[in-house]
Amino acid sequence: MMKLTIDSASVSVRFRKTLGGSVLRGTIFNEWEGVDTHLVVESSDDPERLAHLIRNAKAGCFAEGLITTAVPLTSTIELNGEPFELGDNHG
Repeated sequence: MMKLTIDSASVSVRFRKTLGGSVLRGTIFNEWEGVDTHLVVESSDDPERLAHLIRNAKAGCFAEGLITTAVPLTSTIELNGEPFELGDNHG
């Protein structure tokens, strides 16, 4: 466990994406352009130790991992208690 003094910390996250298409025409789509984070830390502790802490936090962050690393997605659908297939490649 790292023992550091953090007086305050805050983060803001901005999602840059486009949602478009038509529900009625079945052409809905979303396109991701990026995700921006901004971390603000107030601390009198050693900047190198703080950098080490922040690197560890980013490396262990589930959200950052999902955004920066492609992962397989398995999607199943059930309708009225039975497996259901959409009949197309949109799963």
